[in-house]
Amino acid sequence: MQGSLPPRPRTARGRALRAGGVVASAALLLPLVSAGPSATAERSGPGSLQGEFAAAAARYQVPPSVLLGVSYLQSRWDTHSGAPSVSGGYGPMHLTDARTALAEAPHHSDGTEDARGDTARPLTAPVRVTVPDTAELPAPLRTLDRAARLTGLPAEELRTSPAANVRGGAALLAAAQRELGEPLSADPAHWYGAVARFSGADDSATAAAYARDVYEVIRAGERRTTDSGQRVALSALPGVEPDTGQLSRLGLRAGDPARTECPRTVSCSWVPAPYEEFGEGDYGNHDLADRPASQKIDYIVIHDTEGSWDTTLKLIKDPEYVSWHYTLRSSDGRIAQHVPVKDVGWHAGNWYVNAKSVGLEHEGFLAAPDAWYTESMYRSSARLVAYLAKKYQVPLDRQHILGHDNVPGTTASTVPGMHTDPGPYWDWAHYFELLGAPLRASGGANPSVVTIRPDYAASRPPYTGCESAGTACAPHGSGAVRLRTAPDANAPLVKDAGLRPGGQDSTADVNDTGARASTGQRYAVAGRQGDWTAIWYLGQKAWFLDPAAAPAAVGTKAPVLTPRAGLAEVPVYGRAYPEAAAYPAGVPVQPVSPLPYKLLAGQRYVVGGEGPGEYYYAATFDPAGHHVVRGTERYYQIQFGHRIAFVKAADVEVRPAGR
Repeated sequence: MQGSLPPRPRTARGRALRAGGVVASAALLLPLVSAGPSATAERSGPGSLQGEFAAAAARYQVPPSVLLGVSYLQSRWDTHSGAPSVSGGYGPMHLTDARTALAEAPHHSDGTEDARGDTARPLTAPVRVTVPDTAELPAPLRTLDRAARLTGLPAEELRTSPAANVRGGAALLAAAQRELGEPLSADPAHWYGAVARFSGADDSATAAAYARDVYEVIRAGERRTTDSGQRVALSALPGVEPDTGQLSRLGLRAGDPARTECPRTVSCSWVPAPYEEFGEGDYGNHDLADRPASQKIDYIVIHDTEGSWDTTLKLIKDPEYVSWHYTLRSSDGRIAQHVPVKDVGWHAGNWYVNAKSVGLEHEGFLAAPDAWYTESMYRSSARLVAYLAKKYQVPLDRQHILGHDNVPGTTASTVPGMHTDPGPYWDWAHYFELLGAPLRASGGANPSVVTIRPDYAASRPPYTGCESAGTACAPHGSGAVRLRTAPDANAPLVKDAGLRPGGQDSTADVNDTGARASTGQRYAVAGRQGDWTAIWYLGQKAWFLDPAAAPAAVGTKAPVLTPRAGLAEVPVYGRAYPEAAAYPAGVPVQPVSPLPYKLLAGQRYVVGGEGPGEYYYAATFDPAGHHVVRGTERYYQIQFGHRIAFVKAADVEVRPAGR
């Protein structure tokens, strides 16, 4: 979410504990929806996960395709090594058991943090966070208990054994089908009501969106290698047309009034963030604006909540707190919109980015393997982002679809406190596939620019800090690569002078972005040696392992820039503010403060955008006093390190793609 303080430790255990004690939503990741016929087996013998799906489907008379389709949407068939998800779910079927979970302080709980990121009006109100008692947890967070009663299997076995977990999910789905008065049919089309019901949703729109995704998977088919190295396949059944009329028999409430700005293909409700005045000029929790008429929207920022859906919605309703535009629920991809897109949310910790972005919070925690970014949430998010990108003409690339961890600090003092979500385990490659903009090669052999693109499942750089500081995280797929000072696995990691002003080394901590490049980010090549590729990164050469047999990057055509002839170095900025002469009377001039980095002569950085300096002055409750200040001095956006940055056009020269 927002960022101004140094990131707090986010442990795997802590995330699991927070997930259970904090999440009190009746529609969290309910794994009851699973089953489906006609699924081909790949390595389907005894002991294989494919075989366990087939056996469970046969035992409980659930179509294998439905079982596989629901499990794919819940976990993409991953086991997460027995660790719980954000909402306390376990295993491929995401059976939930959050009874003993404890709550920890969620993201945005530091009272001194300034998500607004504007020194003209810094946030001063303390944050008030309360979490529900575990006794308040609803049935959707206790599905593992019911699975234990239905199967006779111990709860611990359902948590830790993939075979038992799949059996539990099949038993739950079969029970739901019987409760609906439907036969245990071999035809997946007859299971629509059970799938919709077991999404855990209490409204028809969310249930329908979830069921639509499950049947989309069934019709298209899927296959992948899971986190445990198992190959699982679901053969396509393109002719399956479910009986959607069953939805009306579920007794779910109707959807919310259509005030939201969402595509029709998602479930979306209006949960408004309050815009209130407190007296003496103080107000919250966002700013009224008139975008895109007043300012173009250039970015969509992807956050994770580091807390539960319920706690996150409580925070957004606090008029003295911060705000973002949308929250997405982990269990079923349900979306809540809080702030109209035309208005400016306080979410990124950088006022320049806030004024030109839309913020999306995704329920979850970044420290793997416990952060369970579900397929439902990925798909719902991708539909929303594709809709917003088309409507507001935001390019579908990683220069404009940013993680919160890609947003720069505004000044040298704020760099160390910028947030690190959604972290190295967010699957950007899969996300962009869902967006319809896959990250593919566009350059030839020995390109001068590369796009970071490791194989997510196979790439497992070691991280620490998931369980406790310095402790190794469990191996997990990642879309990030680690950067070193030389083409040697034993060479030190590159340093980040802004993140660690004292010159300390970068680390492998899951929250340390100082020596990390992420999927979709583009960098100019600085050298090659054997299996290693060097890129220009934070004013230095940074090497990553990039063997031809398992490349971590693909060639790309993109323009680059370098310091103008005669300049040994040029300053780098965290915001593109106008020159002083552009400010009208009554609007305080904002300093154009360089970051503690230098772009040196001979180095090249990929251009991500270009435009005039802008500043949205919004320090009063009445928007009549707001002004967009637009200068004549122009800036280029670049991929400078793990985060974007800006340089003045007058300081650099641009070289077209391929040169």
